[in-house]
Amino acid sequence: MSNAVDVRGVLQYVPQFSGRTFVVLIDDGAIPEMAVAEILLDILSLQRVGVRLAIGALSGDVNELVDWATEIELKAAKPVASLDAERVNEILARGQAALFNAVEVDPLGSEVADFSKALDASKLVLLRDGQPVTLNGAPVPAVLKSEISGLADQGDLLGVEYLNKAADVCARGIPRVHLLDGCHQGVLVEELFSTEGVGTMVYVDSYLETRSLREEDIPELLAMIGRTVRATWLVPRNYEDIREKMQDYIVLTVDDTVVGCVALHSYEEENVAELACLYVKQTHEGSGYGRLLAEAATAEARERQVKRVIALSTKAASFFQNHMGWRELDPQMLPAKRYKQWQESQRGSFVFGLDL
Repeated sequence: MSNAVDVRGVLQYVPQFSGRTFVVLIDDGAIPEMAVAEILLDILSLQRVGVRLAIGALSGDVNELVDWATEIELKAAKPVASLDAERVNEILARGQAALFNAVEVDPLGSEVADFSKALDASKLVLLRDGQPVTLNGAPVPAVLKSEISGLADQGDLLGVEYLNKAADVCARGIPRVHLLDGCHQGVLVEELFSTEGVGTMVYVDSYLETRSLREEDIPELLAMIGRTVRATWLVPRNYEDIREKMQDYIVLTVDDTVVGCVALHSYEEENVAELACLYVKQTHEGSGYGRLLAEAATAEARERQVKRVIALSTKAASFFQNHMGWRELDPQMLPAKRYKQWQESQRGSFVFGLDL
C-alpha cells in the first residue's frame, strides 16, 4: 500500500465496499509485468475487505493473470472465455474472483456496460498504460457526467473521448467509472480508498453533496470536530446535544464519506438563525468546502424565511468577511439569549451577520 494512503482513512471504506461488485479491466498486454503484479496485489486487498471482483484481461493472455492470481493466493476460479455474465455471477456468488477474457472488446463499449450492469456492478475500473484523461497536464479527479462538456473550456483537455465513453457507460446503469494509469504504483488503493483519488472518476450520482445529518453520522461528526473543540475553537458538544438538535445539522460528503459539517440554530422570537459548528476535516481544508457548507446553511435559512443569519467566531473573521461577504456586528445585536451566552463565555468571539 502507498504511504500516501492513511490506514485509518482506508478503514472507513470497508463497510461501503463490502459485498459490492467491481469490474476491473486490465490492459495487461501494454502495462509492464511488475505493474500488473502490483495491480493484482491491490485487487487482493479489495477481496480481503469483501469486494466481489470480476477481472478482465484486455490485451494479454488471461491465463497469465491466473498465474499471478495463484501466486498471491487470490481466491479465483478458472477463467471464463468471454463476457458471460451468468457464469461470472455464479463464481462471484461462491466467494471467488471471476477472471475473464476481454481481448478485442471495447472496454468502454456497450457490451462491457451491459455485462457490468448484469453483474450489478457499482464500479467499472479501467487500467491502461498512461493517464487516460488530463486537464492542463494534471489528472481530472472526478467529473459529473453532465459536466463533461464544460471541461474543455477550462484549458487543454486530453482524453475527452474516454470521458464521453465513460459517460455512456454510466448512462447504461453503472454509477461510477474509474479511468486509471495502470503504471502508477498502488493506483487501485490510492484511487478507491481516498476521497480525492489519483485518476479520473466519471459519475452520475452525488459524489459531492450536502445533506441533513443522520443519527449514524453523529459518532463521525464528534470524532471529526474533537480536535477543534479541544483547542476551544468550537463549543463542546456530546452525542445527546447533537441528537437533540439533529434537524439543525448539515453535513458535506465526498464519495459518501462525511468531511464537513455546519449547524443552523434558530432564534424564533427574533427571526434570526445562527450558523454554528462549521468544520471541515484537516485532510480536505483548502478545497472550498467551508464555503459550500456556509452557502448550504444560508440557503436553509432562506427556506426558513429568517431575516438574518449570524455567526460567532474567534478564528474565522477573514472567512466570513472576505470570502462570504458578511459584515461584523456589535455583539448587542445578538438575540437576547445568545448575547447572554456570549457574555458568560468570555471567549471574545467576533460576531458576523448576513441580512437575507
